[in-house]
Amino acid sequence: MTKNATIKHALPITRQEDFAQWYQAVIAEAELAEESGVRGCMVIKPWGYGIWERIQKLMDERIKEAGVENCYFPLFIPLSYFTREAEHVEGFAKEMAVVTHHRLIGDGKGGLVPDPEAKLEEPLIVRPTSETVIGAAMARWIQSWRDLPLLTNQWANVVRWEMRTRMFLRTSEFLWQEGHTAHADEADAMVETLRALEMYRSFAEDVLAMPVVAGPKPENERFPGAVETFSIEAMMQDGKALQAGTSHYLGTTFSEAAGIRYQDKEGQQTLCHTTSWGVSTRMIGGVIMTHGDDDGLRTPPQIAPQQIVILPMLRDNDGDAALLEYCAQLRAKLAKLSVFDEKVRVLLDKRPGKATAKRWGWVKKGVPLILEIGGRDAEGGQVSVLRRDKLWREDGKANFVGMAQDDFVASAAAELEAIQTALHEEARERRDAQIERGISDLDGLAAYFAEDKAFPGWVELCWSRPTGAALDKVVEQLKALKLTIRNTPMDAAPAEGLCPFTGEPAVERILVARAY
Repeated sequence: MTKNATIKHALPITRQEDFAQWYQAVIAEAELAEESGVRGCMVIKPWGYGIWERIQKLMDERIKEAGVENCYFPLFIPLSYFTREAEHVEGFAKEMAVVTHHRLIGDGKGGLVPDPEAKLEEPLIVRPTSETVIGAAMARWIQSWRDLPLLTNQWANVVRWEMRTRMFLRTSEFLWQEGHTAHADEADAMVETLRALEMYRSFAEDVLAMPVVAGPKPENERFPGAVETFSIEAMMQDGKALQAGTSHYLGTTFSEAAGIRYQDKEGQQTLCHTTSWGVSTRMIGGVIMTHGDDDGLRTPPQIAPQQIVILPMLRDNDGDAALLEYCAQLRAKLAKLSVFDEKVRVLLDKRPGKATAKRWGWVKKGVPLILEIGGRDAEGGQVSVLRRDKLWREDGKANFVGMAQDDFVASAAAELEAIQTALHEEARERRDAQIERGISDLDGLAAYFAEDKAFPGWVELCWSRPTGAALDKVVEQLKALKLTIRNTPMDAAPAEGLCPFTGEPAVERILVARAY
């Protein structure tokens, strides 16, 4: 950018000024979601829900390709289902929403109160996750080794009564998919656990253009009742980590609690080994904080509800009809193209109003390619193209590129692929530059995060993988620095030296960070 260039960004605040407020501004200005009137719950608006529909469609294809079938299970779960597995109920007890009555009556003051005569015999929990209710179904469905593996998934909403909420990242109600599978033995269950993890890793990288690190979580971060938990961790632009998806090997924990058994080939009754795995609307929060800029969201083309938007520069005169016809013909040509093995999604925005005003609305939403077309463009067979990831010229003006219509049509698919790749590469380079690997002691760790850095990033440490009380001590040491262990990168280099926490020989590398 030249020294004299000045840019008036579309958002009222920048990432550097206040990242948290910037995040909220993107959600508002891009019309992704809004407050609902119920604390911790949100209304997901059409553009935000359109992104979720794209995530759902592309993820569902991958789930079904693995032989997993979709089901639906009840929103309400009997309290007794949770009490069968102590660690599980303890892990979710503080977040459970409970239904105790089935009817309201007037209070005599113009209001409504629960009817004391309508108290439920057993309280019902509003689904926080479905291991317990699906486990009960699996116990009915599985009788023989011939019934295994049982591979199920559901797309649903869940409720976890969060005290501190932030749209998309941590809400009391959110949307997700949850896979639940049952297997004959540990080996087969672990194959499924790691298959789901890899599905999430590749989806984040290839579809969301969001670089992630996949690996097992430490003992203290495991899902309640799980034997092993694996996660994908993404770095946001402020250097914090976001757990973007998890896959759990549950062993026989839930099978024993729910009675999920099968008769093996020798006629013996054997407990199944189960797994669960899920991703949620939290992924949209990750996309915002990975790709957003000071003008709003930059939506990766694979998940953009509209990949190209055409803006005719209407003037309320006799030339508008010819201009609209030109734009309609262009839209029809683009809609016949394919990219990422799908038809190109293109919208002709014919709403009244100035094209420049509408342009910035689409910029905030992050549409990958925006076309502005005036009467002279139509007469000359031209288009003006704005690429969302290359928004500004060196002189501070919008970076429109004029070209012949036929040339744009011929290159549109390649441009969308280039934007997808560019967003991923930009995020990957930023992440890799913000992982510190030169720290080997606690003083160095404390000093690194105490430095006057707005966005400090992550630290990769070697440690001895302590357990029990020794791990609890490590967790408290990190908590004092507002840090957590994210996971053990599966592709990390071999560990070396001594563990900075225990002084014992290191056995693996871990990522330590501040996190959402």
